[in-house]
Amino acid sequence: MKSNVRGIDRILRILIGAVLIALTATGTIGVWGWIGVLPLATGLIGYCPAYSLLGFKGCCPLKGCRASQEG
Repeated sequence: MKSNVRGIDRILRILIGAVLIALTATGTIGVWGWIGVLPLATGLIGYCPAYSLLGFKGCCPLKGCRASQEG
């Protein structure tokens, strides 16, 4: 399982997931906020199954993708 979530995408996933979970835990938003577990987990692991299904590499095509060079 190669990493397909990098850079700002990974940071935003972790932040958004943590904020949603914190807001749910404090009762600010409803139970649906537990969906924040998904972006948090994919950000921490660095792998998103949906990206694999869609063929998205998670890197900027202008800079080149390190994952394709490692393969």
